[in-house]
Amino acid sequence: MFNWTVSAMDYTVSQDGHTNVVNTVHWRVSKEDGDHSGSSYGTVGLEPPGESFVEWDDITEATAVGWAKAALGDEQVSSIEAAINAQIAEQANPTHGTGVSW
Repeated sequence: MFNWTVSAMDYTVSQDGHTNVVNTVHWRVSKEDGDHSGSSYGTVGLEPPGESFVEWDDITEATAVGWAKAALGDEQVSSIEAAINAQIAEQANPTHGTGVSW
C-alpha cells in the first residue's frame, strides 16, 4: 500500500480576500514490501481555490494529499507509484551493482 504524506505547503498570506491560500504542496509517497522499500518526493502547484477555499486551520493532511494527487492527475500518480514499485523490485532482484573487487 502506498503511503502519501505532505511535508509542507507553500501559501500566499493574502489573496482574493482569503488568508493563507495554499499554492504548492510538497508531497512524499512511500511503500514497504517486506525488507524492501521505495519512495518519491516532489512538489505540485495548485490552481487558485475560487469557491472551494478551505481555511488554513481546517486543512487536513488527507485534504492536502487529495489536492496534490488531483493536481498531478491520475496518469502521473500511477507513474510515480509504478516507479516506486520498480525501486522495490530492483532491491528484491538486483540487475545492477556497484563496488570494487578487492
